[in-house]
Amino acid sequence: MDIIFFVHPAYLEHQSMPRFARMLAEGMNKRGHSVKTWSPQPLFFRLPLPRRLRKWLGYLDQYLIFPRVVKSRLKQCPADTLFVFTDQALGPWVPLLAGRVHAIHCHDFLAQRSALLEIPENPTGWTGRQYQAFIRRGYSKGKHFISVSQKTKEDLHRFLPSSPCCSEVVYNGLNQSFVPYNAVAARTSLGKKTGLELSSGFLLHVGGNYWYKNRSGVIKMYNAWRSAGGSTLPLLLVGETPTQSLLKTYLESSFKSDIHFISGLEDEFVRQAYAGALVLVFPSLAEGFGWPIAEAMASGCPVITTNEAPMTEVAGNVGFFIPCYPQDESRTGEWAADAAKMINKVLSLAPSERKAVVEAGLVNASRFDSDVALDRIEAIYRNILQQPKNLEYSGLQT
Repeated sequence: MDIIFFVHPAYLEHQSMPRFARMLAEGMNKRGHSVKTWSPQPLFFRLPLPRRLRKWLGYLDQYLIFPRVVKSRLKQCPADTLFVFTDQALGPWVPLLAGRVHAIHCHDFLAQRSALLEIPENPTGWTGRQYQAFIRRGYSKGKHFISVSQKTKEDLHRFLPSSPCCSEVVYNGLNQSFVPYNAVAARTSLGKKTGLELSSGFLLHVGGNYWYKNRSGVIKMYNAWRSAGGSTLPLLLVGETPTQSLLKTYLESSFKSDIHFISGLEDEFVRQAYAGALVLVFPSLAEGFGWPIAEAMASGCPVITTNEAPMTEVAGNVGFFIPCYPQDESRTGEWAADAAKMINKVLSLAPSERKAVVEAGLVNASRFDSDVALDRIEAIYRNILQQPKNLEYSGLQT
């Protein structure tokens, strides 16, 4: 196959999307396909202006200059080229491929739902709502979709004006090697790296500052657990430097001396954090997939997470589930107390019980193998290319 991947511009400094695009491109290249990637280049964006203005100039690069480049390049592409959009947020470019065979990968529709006022926790301004409508009008022209979870697929179908020709679910494959290894050695190595005393173990959260990650909820869970008589085990929050609002929650904690934000860890030490943790605490409000759940289980770490999709999809019947963080602030104390009981339950598992949980987690995590995911995606790509032209745009579900 000749495959051209549309990817986000590098100057946006995304993290997960470039990794996903690289996985696709490298995976298809290893499978013998001809692969190219197309992405906007920073022309207006690189002008020496304040970053706030450069954001808007970047839109000129994406939606004024790049479409002209694409239209010119399309003339050189064989008719049987498959064009793949690595994220549905690239929707504004989809109409450029009218009449050409394509696939659109879908990750999550949280921004779309926020723009439609479906998520009170993440209010969206007028310009943001217009931008998300612009994206939706674009991907709505698509015919072939691959979602990372059943939840994402369900959201997609709500937003499409009609049934697509093809709509499949392929769970993400882990893009690193996460395996269980000696917890004592992991804690020792990570302790030397961070300067923390971790020999007895620790509670862990991995994630960024996006509103749905609920990092403040993690601290509230920890506070409730410690207040109820939990041990002095530390809490490690691995990810981005905390926001001012998160720092406020941290500073108000009676146990802040045992709460540690760790940023800039190399992949090796993130893997050690999973392997050395006693439990991953992951009370997300929403996700497109939920990478840390699978990564932790593959590393031999039990997981506490929210009892809503797609977290339940990824954790399977192996996770320890808690209710979603309440919108009503008056109920957060009750929520934290119940979550603290779950922490205590996991940390109180007998050795044989914990071993069984770890082994079941390893089996569950094996579902998220990158080669299996890429094989499935390759098969879908082939199927899209082989569809008769008279069916391809008929609106029939495959």
